[in-house]
Amino acid sequence: GRAIIRLEPRTIVTPLAKDMAREHNIQLSFEAGQHRQAKSTVPPVSQQIVKGPIAIGSDHGGFELKTTLVAFLKAQGFQVNDVGCYSTASVDYPDVAHLVAEAVQKKEATAGIIIDGAGIGSAIVANKLPGVRAACCNDLFTAANSREHNSANVLTLGGRVIGEALAKKIVLLWLQTDFGGGRHKTRVDKVLAIDARYRKSG
Repeated sequence: GRAIIRLEPRTIVTPLAKDMAREHNIQLSFEAGQHRQAKSTVPPVSQQIVKGPIAIGSDHGGFELKTTLVAFLKAQGFQVNDVGCYSTASVDYPDVAHLVAEAVQKKEATAGIIIDGAGIGSAIVANKLPGVRAACCNDLFTAANSREHNSANVLTLGGRVIGEALAKKIVLLWLQTDFGGGRHKTRVDKVLAIDARYRKSG
C-alpha cells in the first residue's frame, strides 16, 4: 500500500518534495487540527527495515532531543544503546559522534543516530570512519532519500534546528526506508571503492 507521512498543518512542502513523494508512492497528509491525538501509525518493529540495535548519542546541544528520542524509540520496541552525553554540560561533538560511528563500523549497532546543535559537525566526524555513511537530515525528504539512494547507516539531526514532533517523524521514516538498489547500488559501490582506495593509501 501507499506510505503515508503525516505533517503539521503549517508545514511547508516544496514542489520538489511533492514530486518525490509521488515518485515513491508516498501520500502527504496534513493533520486536521492541533487537538488530534498523536497516535503512532508505525508498523511493529518486526516490519521495520532496521531491526538491530541502534546506537544514539548527542552533545549538549542535542541532549534534550536525544533524551526524547531514546524514550520514543524504546516505546516503539527498538533496542537502543545510549552512548551519551547524559546532561547539558558542555561536550565536544566529535567525541560522541565518533562513539556512535564506531559502533556502526564495528557492527555493534545496525544504525546510528547523532544529535548536535545543527547536525552538520557530527556528520563530518562520522564520515571519517571507513564504512560509515552519515547523512544530516533535518527534513523528511532528505531522510528518505539518504536511505533509499545513499544507503546511509548513520543519521544526524540538529537539536537546535528541528522540534520533537518532526524529529520523531524523521527518525521513523529513516528507519522504515530501505535501500533502493539498482542504479543506486552502482553509485554507492563507487563510494565504497573511493573509501577503500583512500583507506589503503592512508
